[in-house]
This record gives sequence, C-alpha cells and structure tokens, in this order.
Amino acid sequence: MMAIIRWNPWREIEEMADRYTRSIGQAQTGGQEVVATGDWAPRVDIAETENAFEIKAEIPEVNKEDVKVTVYNGVLTIRGERKQEKEEHGKKFHRIERKYGSFTRNFTLPDNVDETDIQAAFKDGILNLQIPKTEAAKPKAIEVKLT
Repeated sequence: MMAIIRWNPWREIEEMADRYTRSIGQAQTGGQEVVATGDWAPRVDIAETENAFEIKAEIPEVNKEDVKVTVYNGVLTIRGERKQEKEEHGKKFHRIERKYGSFTRNFTLPDNVDETDIQAAFKDGILNLQIPKTEAAKPKAIEVKLT
C-alpha cells in the first residue's frame, strides 16, 4: 500500500515547471524527487498491481551492458550512458537534438516491497522492472472492554 499524499494545488505548477526543465535538459531541484543527475533523464512509467510495482524506463539506443540497476537503503537507482555517434568520414551533422551522456534516476521504494526479488528485463530500448510486494502487516482488531 502506498502512502496517501495530501493534494497540494501548487504541485500542478511545479509539475509544469518540471516538464519545462526536462524539455530543456535541466534536472528538477524541488518537489519530492530529483528527476535526474547527469546529461539527460530517461522517461519512466510507474504502475502498481495487487502483487507488484512496475517501472518502465525508455532508454533507446543504449546497450544493455551500459545500464545498471541497484537498490541501497530503500532507493532504487537506474544508471547508464548513451554514447554519441562519432562523425564519420563524409558525414556531417546538421542538427543534433537527442541527448547523450550519462543518466541517473533514483526512486524511493515503499516499505512493502521485496528488494531482494526485483526482476529486470531490457528489450527494444525499454527497461522493465518488476518489484514484488511483501505481505503487508494486516491491521489487528483489539477488543476494548467497557467497565
């Protein structure tokens, strides 16, 4: 079960600013998560099912060997690098809009996940992480006797 977050009307403005800074390649500094450290940040989708959390990260044109996923102290880190093409003889670039270089994404994991059983798959430029949930502590009813 994930924590319930109180609605903050300024969050929409903050998210709009985050989208803007990502589009020009800068890291987010406010809010609940630092989006990126490095030269660029892959886009991610995070979903939850009854049994697991799923993180899908778009990492096109990055070799599987250049992506590392680690978990330490409840923080999942995706780190890697997209290498820039070298100019070939007889080929000159007129425009380069794609981002190159290193990237890092950090995600704080909830308490109810099994960090030791995370499954990772990398296919067609998509990193897919399956993070299984643990049995949540069930609330216990306590009988109160009135005297």
